[in-house]
Amino acid sequence: MVVVVVLIGIMAAMIIPEMKGTFDDALLRSTGRDLVNAFDLAASRAVSFNRSFRVVLDAQNGRYAVEQKIHDATRENFAPLRDVAGAEGRLDSRIAVQVGQADEDSSPSQNDSVAGAEQNSPAAISFYPDGTADAAEVHLRDRAGFQLVLRINPVTARVRVSEPAHE
Repeated sequence: MVVVVVLIGIMAAMIIPEMKGTFDDALLRSTGRDLVNAFDLAASRAVSFNRSFRVVLDAQNGRYAVEQKIHDATRENFAPLRDVAGAEGRLDSRIAVQVGQADEDSSPSQNDSVAGAEQNSPAAISFYPDGTADAAEVHLRDRAGFQLVLRINPVTARVRVSEPAHE
């Protein structure tokens, strides 16, 4: 009986540290999946309703939202989508979010539009009725340094997900 208890203790000691990494990885991928769904929703609705939509990422307040362009007599403005599943959500505070110009070979620079703790204003990525979008990269990083990069193709408004090497 003692041998069985010792073996269970050894196995638990080996498995528990691995489970922490699995949870962080699942959290990172879940956040990435939520943002890809929001981008797809904005692109689809932009073409379907023949009006511009945008996804606003507010990393400082931990939120994202899909907004539609509305026209009034004096100016163009955006209003949040209501009663549409996936049109808004929370960004987990354990995931760092940076938004910048899409660049084929590098991460967003400090000169680009960065949404995060360093900048007070939210970043917005627009999707247009002709099926195009703003060229943008969204970098997601967990506390362990693992990353996902969401690149939005400006011609097709498709999102490509890549996983850079661990830092």
